[in-house]
Amino acid sequence: MSLLVAILAEVVATTALKASEGFTRPWPALLVVVGYGVSFYSLSLTMRSIPLGLVYAIWSGLGLLLITLAGWLLWGQRLDPPALVGMGLIVAGVIVINLSGQAH
Repeated sequence: MSLLVAILAEVVATTALKASEGFTRPWPALLVVVGYGVSFYSLSLTMRSIPLGLVYAIWSGLGLLLITLAGWLLWGQRLDPPALVGMGLIVAGVIVINLSGQAH
C-alpha cells in the first residue's frame, strides 16, 4: 500500500512541477514539495519489506507511465511510436520482475 501511495504522490508532485511554471506559482509549488515528501517517506516505508531495486523499478516504471498519461490528458503531449514501444518494454519489465518469486 505504501508503494502505491509513493507512486501516486510522485505523479501528483511531478504534474504540479509542470504547473508551477518554474516555482513562480505558489500553490502548485507547495504541492510539489508536499508530494515529493510524501512519496519519499512512503518509499522508505516500502523498503522495510521489499528490496530497494524492486521498489525503485516499480516506482519509476509506473510513475513514468502515469506521468506520461497526465502529460497527454492535461497538456496534450504526444509520444512517437518508438517512445511508446520503450514504455511498453518498461511495463513488461515491471511485470516480469513482479512475477519472479526470486525478486521478493
